[in-house]
Amino acid sequence: MASRSSSLMASAFLVLFFPNNLVKKETGAAVAIGVAVERRFQKGLNCGLTPYEKKKYVWKMLYIYMLGYDVDFGHMEAVSLISAPKYPEKQVGYIVTSCLLNENHDFLRLAINTVRNDIIGRNETFQCLALTLVGNIGGREFAESLAPDVQKLLISSSCRPLVRKKAALCLLRLFRKNPDVVNVDGWSDRMAQLLDERDLGVLTSSMSLLVALVSNNHEAYWSCLPKCVKTLERLARNQDIPQEYTYYGIPSPWLQVKTMRALQYFPTIEDPNTRKSLFEVLQRVLMGTDVVKNVNKNNASHAVLFEALALVMHLDAEKEMMSQCVALLGKFIAVREPNIRYLGLENMTRMLMVTDVQDIIKRHQAQIITSLKDPDISIRRRALDLLYGMCDVSNAKDIVEEILQYLSSADFAMREELSLKAAILAEKFAPDLSWYVDVILQLIDKAGDFVSDDIWFRVVQFVTNNEDLQPYAALKAREYLDKPAIHETMVKVSAYILGEYGHLLARRPGCSPKEIFHIIHEKLPTVSTSTIPILLSTYAKLLMHTQPPDQELQKQIWAIFRKYESCIDAEIQQRAVEYLTLSMKGAALMDILAEMPKFPERQSSLIRKAEDAEADTAEQSAIKLRAQQQTSNALVPTDQRPTNGTPPGTQLGLVKVPSMSNASPEQGLTHANGVLTVVDPQPPSTTSPDLLGDLLGPLAIEGPPGAAPQSDPRVSSGLEGGANADALAIAPVEEQSNTVQPIGDIAERFQALCVKDSGVLYEDAYIQIGIKAEWRAHHGRVVLFLGNKNTAPLVSVQALLLPPSHLRTELSLVPETIPPRAQVQCPLEVINLQPSRDSAVLDFSYKFASHVVNVKLRLPVVLSKFFQPISVSAEEFFPQWRSLSGPPLKLQEVVRGVRPMPLSEMANLFNSLHLIVCPGLVSASSSQLSTDPMLGYYFCIYMNFFFFPIPIQDPNANNLIASTTFYSESTRAMLCLVCLHHFIYNA
Repeated sequence: MASRSSSLMASAFLVLFFPNNLVKKETGAAVAIGVAVERRFQKGLNCGLTPYEKKKYVWKMLYIYMLGYDVDFGHMEAVSLISAPKYPEKQVGYIVTSCLLNENHDFLRLAINTVRNDIIGRNETFQCLALTLVGNIGGREFAESLAPDVQKLLISSSCRPLVRKKAALCLLRLFRKNPDVVNVDGWSDRMAQLLDERDLGVLTSSMSLLVALVSNNHEAYWSCLPKCVKTLERLARNQDIPQEYTYYGIPSPWLQVKTMRALQYFPTIEDPNTRKSLFEVLQRVLMGTDVVKNVNKNNASHAVLFEALALVMHLDAEKEMMSQCVALLGKFIAVREPNIRYLGLENMTRMLMVTDVQDIIKRHQAQIITSLKDPDISIRRRALDLLYGMCDVSNAKDIVEEILQYLSSADFAMREELSLKAAILAEKFAPDLSWYVDVILQLIDKAGDFVSDDIWFRVVQFVTNNEDLQPYAALKAREYLDKPAIHETMVKVSAYILGEYGHLLARRPGCSPKEIFHIIHEKLPTVSTSTIPILLSTYAKLLMHTQPPDQELQKQIWAIFRKYESCIDAEIQQRAVEYLTLSMKGAALMDILAEMPKFPERQSSLIRKAEDAEADTAEQSAIKLRAQQQTSNALVPTDQRPTNGTPPGTQLGLVKVPSMSNASPEQGLTHANGVLTVVDPQPPSTTSPDLLGDLLGPLAIEGPPGAAPQSDPRVSSGLEGGANADALAIAPVEEQSNTVQPIGDIAERFQALCVKDSGVLYEDAYIQIGIKAEWRAHHGRVVLFLGNKNTAPLVSVQALLLPPSHLRTELSLVPETIPPRAQVQCPLEVINLQPSRDSAVLDFSYKFASHVVNVKLRLPVVLSKFFQPISVSAEEFFPQWRSLSGPPLKLQEVVRGVRPMPLSEMANLFNSLHLIVCPGLVSASSSQLSTDPMLGYYFCIYMNFFFFPIPIQDPNANNLIASTTFYSESTRAMLCLVCLHHFIYNA
């Protein structure tokens, strides 16, 4: 039998290393063996096989399987050997069954009882075989039937350590595969008892099980925390450690690593004595670890050290210990051994997650920069990641300059990453905008092939948004064009900037429109078809800025346009035809080709691209943490125009509102406590106890006068907020059972965001959701800022938008995990299709430890966000107002029951609602309107809330006259007029 086994192994060796002429022979032998075994099994059904013969043929099946062939016969014979009474046959049955059958195989059901009998039996060898099979297969049926018996074996004091060790690993496998089936409730005390085990084999296996349990729910296992610390103390002092568990003088490094890993799942250590003992152990690990010549000892000691570093960061240790960790890593990055240098750089990057040590890490900046020139590319990448993570405003110039210098000699495999990170650092930490422009232009000049379009798009955006920067950027672009050979990307960005702002250099020598045209036109033959449209646009801009027109320059540019009128490329052809036609219109060209407007503020596509490309968890966490902690004020777009400012345009005519009779499906939509439900229209009501509630809530513009929806009786009167929170709150769609309570009043946050464009929408102990929005006509862009407030990640993050029918929305992808102390941005694009009172609902959920939080939040995308103020003169206002006969074009609403309010306070309220009251109206009556609680306000409204008062005087000084423009895709610009009259009446 031994000679047969040797020949089988030899043949397998030949198949692996001499496949050319031996594969066919070995394949034929395997097929012949398989056929012979299958026939023998079929014959054995009639005459029977002895246990030895069955064992022999099952071994041959396993050999065929090891050669890579599918074995679809003999499964029953292999399973039947499990019930054999002797060890040799039973061993073969267990081994072959665990190799050939998966957890869903039907034959496994036949073996469950036999396996269970072996587990609960007294034969320890059979118990080990059965536990090995269950652990390897780990099916659901095995977990349901055998998990209680495995648990009993683990806690049994009569079993040998070998069996208990296998039982712990088997239970770990079943729990990982089927956590919902394996019942571990009430196992906290049992796990604490297992951690008192003196046998290190059982203790190591039990610690592996504990790591899995606390990763799922650490709250139930607080009693195990001091036991883990005592285990570390025992190992650190080398007390009662058998020689077989000492690896190169290190007591059981595997157990040390597992114990520290388990401690990292507990958020903190409250007991001061336990915390002190743990830090003493960690101090001993830090002090006792050094680099030696023995590779195996280095590997073991460094595994313990790096897990200790992770635990130190998790526990937020004192700054002195953090400094000691950084100093130790500083020694690592200075040694000659490349593996140790790599580990030192990697773990120093992880240390960036701790905010207090960044200044200490900066002391090693010179050594880290030296690592950029290491022969090993993996070390160079780690050094680049570390420099990228440790960069802030104080050292950004030095680091970016080093990257730019290294860029010229860097490997081609790293140049794209270097370019991207240099651009991001320059953007985030630029001390001034001129330095940022210099860096990006140098980047394009040195590594143009590796600079993505996003980089030069971004610099164009900042130049466009900052008027003070435009002359400097144009001058630098002009200087780069003087070089005899420049990259095509430099041609693009220079042409764009000079086309828009070249006229600012007109008084400088060599910068006239004709000279700029000639130097750009010299580059035209060298560029690709994707750049030609940009150059054509530049020519048109130069022609526009040449006043009075230069006939010679005009003829040259027109000749170019005519040349490309028949170009095969559709984009080039269209631009040439249109620019030629427009340039012949003379003065009209100034209006059509006016200077590009300022870009709206948005998340940097460079930073988003870098986040998508990050694969290393430590790097990702450190980078996002630095992005949250270190910010630069240099590169904030400077467009300070109000978000709802007056759009370009002239007089707007009064547009009649389409009939609302066909909008019945939308008419029944309302928000009750944030719930989108379909309800029947309420009967007419003449009361509305909350003025603010009416301005932000349902103001019946679709029905006849007075047909406002019935107000919720739970809403209190007055303007203080208070109980009206429930009417306007962003409440869950269904009753929530969240154990995590929000911080602050959700309703007040929603009301505040209805009258401003940035703020906090929701906050609890773990997350903060902020909003920043901008609106232009019927378009809107809302950025959701999701900030993790903790040192552990938020997982299972989901955001589902439930928009009403009048909005078209597009929410960007929300990451499933938010790293510790990091913030992610999720842009939301909104288009208003038609007038409606409904708003979108955000269904947001996440998981933190054992807490699963789910909230439904109404987004402040209300009707007023699509209003743009416009001034209307008295001569235009009153004739148009009188021409409106009645509903649905002219509606009215009576608000009564509000508390007494001075007119000045009412004016301030209107100002907070984007209503600018004329000073004359305010000063005309600064006395209190009335002390009568039955004071009423009479609204004659065309459209809905949020109006811009016009600068005219109504005959009654206490009345407000206002106008605005409503934008939607269906109505476009619609003029809206409002008159507010106050009066006092008796009950």
